[in-house]
Order: sequence, then C-alpha cells, then structure tokens
Amino acid sequence: MIPETFRAAVLTELGQPLQIIEQVKVPALKPGQVLVRLHYAGLCHSQVMEARGHRGADPYLPHMLGHEGSGEVLAVGSAVTKVKPGDQVVLGWIRGQGEEAGGSQYESPIGTINAGGVTTFSELTVASENRCVPLPAGIPMDLAVLFGCALPTGAGMVMNQLKPEPGARVAVLGLGGIGLSALIALQLFSPAQVIAIDAEPAKLELAKQLGATDTLSAGPEIVEQVRGLTGGLGVDYCLEAAGSAQTIEQGFAMVKRGGGLCLFASHPPAEQRISLDPFELICGKRIQGSWGGASQPDQDVPRLAELFVRQGFPYQKLLSHSFSLEQINEALDALERRQLVRALIRISA
Repeated sequence: MIPETFRAAVLTELGQPLQIIEQVKVPALKPGQVLVRLHYAGLCHSQVMEARGHRGADPYLPHMLGHEGSGEVLAVGSAVTKVKPGDQVVLGWIRGQGEEAGGSQYESPIGTINAGGVTTFSELTVASENRCVPLPAGIPMDLAVLFGCALPTGAGMVMNQLKPEPGARVAVLGLGGIGLSALIALQLFSPAQVIAIDAEPAKLELAKQLGATDTLSAGPEIVEQVRGLTGGLGVDYCLEAAGSAQTIEQGFAMVKRGGGLCLFASHPPAEQRISLDPFELICGKRIQGSWGGASQPDQDVPRLAELFVRQGFPYQKLLSHSFSLEQINEALDALERRQLVRALIRISA
C-alpha cells in the first residue's frame, strides 16, 4: 500500500539547518516518474554547498536535497519501462537511460516544496526514470548509495577519462568519497606511484590501505613536495577532488610539462575562480573538468558492481559514519568540518 504522506528533511533558508517536515503529500506521478521508498541516502559535499549557500542564491526554496540513495520502487508513471514496482534501485544525479521527467512539487504544512529530478533526504521520493538504475546482484542496500555519486564520479574519472598507462605517476588530491573511489579504481591500471594528499591523517591512513604508495599532508608546500617525490618532474596525472580553486591550481601545478593532465571534479564556491600561468599551458600541461566521471550509469554501475562482487574491491571502507534522518544536520556539520569520508543516512532500512 502506498502511503499518502511522508517525512522529509527540507532546506527552507540558506545557511540554516534543514527542517524535518511531517505530512508531506505524495504527488500524482507524471509520465516518466518513479516513486521510491528510500532505505538509505548518501551525503556528498555538494549538499553542504547547497545548504550553506555556496552555490549562490536558491530560487527553489523550500527545497529538497540529496542526490544519491537506494530504495524500493513503489509505483511508476506512464512511459516508464526501466523499472517496476518491487524493484530495488540505485538513485543518482547522473542522467542515464530512460525518461527525463523534470522536477516535482510536494504539498506540505509549510506550503509547496520544490525538488529536482532526484532527491534523497526523505522517506519517499519521486525521481525521473533516468536517475534510477536497477540494483546489481550482490550489492547490499547500504553500500548501494555509493553507486549514485561517489563511485561513478571518482572511479569513472579513472576508468573513463584518465585511463593511465602502466607505470604512470598519479596524484589524488582530496580524499573524500570521490578521491578514494578514484584511488580504488587506480588498482586496475598498475601505476608506478600513487600519491594521496589530504589534510586529515585518518584519510591518509585509509589511502595507504587502498593502494597509495605515498601520502602527503595538504598545505601550501604540497606542489614542491610532490615534485620532490617525482625527481623534480611532477606527476603524469593529478585527480583533484578537494573542492577549492586553490587546490585545482595546486593540482595543475604538480603535473609535469609535456602532457601532464589535471582532471578535476571539484565545484568550488560560486565566487571562486582559478588562475593559471598561460606559459604552463603552452609547455604542454593540460587541465580538464569532469562531469560525473563521464559515467553512463546503466553501463558503469553494473561494471563497478562486478569489481566488488568478483574482485572484492573494498568499497565498504568509504562509508565512514552512519546517521538517522533526524541527525541530517549533524551529518552536514561533520562533513563540512571534513570529519567524514562518506556518511550513510539511514531512512527506512
């Protein structure tokens, strides 16, 4: 039986805690939409930026957040063929196959609440078909949240974009869910050196377990330290996921001339801009942004699942903390202080 209402954590004012709103009404499904009972949600730094206003003004307040989760399909709108009621699914922000149905509006005691094509900080959610991927066999529902953002972005950057040649030297700058996912995926490419960089000692220790050959504490001298580890040349590739304009600049500075590539997934605060020396570009350095690791969820989620099921890739090490939906603001605060790798939000498990 489909409930008529549900609870949701809602952003009502930028810079203020999310509010738990009771009695949010389930809307009628539009063509291409899927109603999902969420079991778990993941917490990404993007939600911190949205909640704190670092992405600029939000014209959609009050606004539901969250873009990675797992759950069970309760109902589908017309034109949906990819999933059916009873299916377990991964929800993510990267568009895959299927209908794009746009956002939704929910009626509630605080008025109309807006939501995009996927949101996950709630007991139920309406998502576009193209934000759903059937849960691969062998993937637990809690671990499944990583397949909505962290893994397709971080591992996708390595598998779909960098594709480093054997013996390459790679730096991973920023060891949140995306950076550590990239670190795990690098095992497939036999790099000679993997330098993991972060400000948190616990994350550096985890990086050693996940294949880093060297670890460095982030700071103003990091470029010189990386060059010191690479005979003064710099790395072949830097995968930057630390989240600021400064770290993107550092990532570009630490790659070698004559073909070195800095690939970044960071989305710094809206007011920040990067500054690069044009001479370094004409010396052959390259820089490129990544949109979700160039992933195609319907192909890459099963591919990443196979690495866990068949090869034992240790994705579970990325889930560092667990919170209830009522503790969503504690989770956001801890992530903002960079005390977490990836938080798991328990909803209706």
